Amino acid sequence: MALSYYIYYRVAQPAPARMLVRDIQSAVKSRTGVDGRLLRKRDDPSTWMEIYEGVGDIDAFEKCLAAAVQATKFAAVLVTGGARHMECFEDSCA
Repeated sequence: MALSYYIYYRVAQPAPARMLVRDIQSAVKSRTGVDGRLLRKRDDPSTWMEIYEGVGDIDAFEKCLAAAVQATKFAAVLVTGGARHMECFEDSCA
């Protein structure tokens, strides 16, 4: 069963954060084949969400994503005290 991951957070430094997200998503795609998308909240441009859909190998995906986030030192572009929040959903219609 394929899962979808939604990761949301608030950024303090949008330009560097955008570059780091590109690096993270590139690493994830090259290692797992899972494409990521990046969204910004309409009424709060500091709130972002990464979406990864169709994840089959959950362990490999989560390990790869965690390593990519750590390698980019992504925490440096978050708001003070901020964190990445990850939610995982399955298709209830499957």
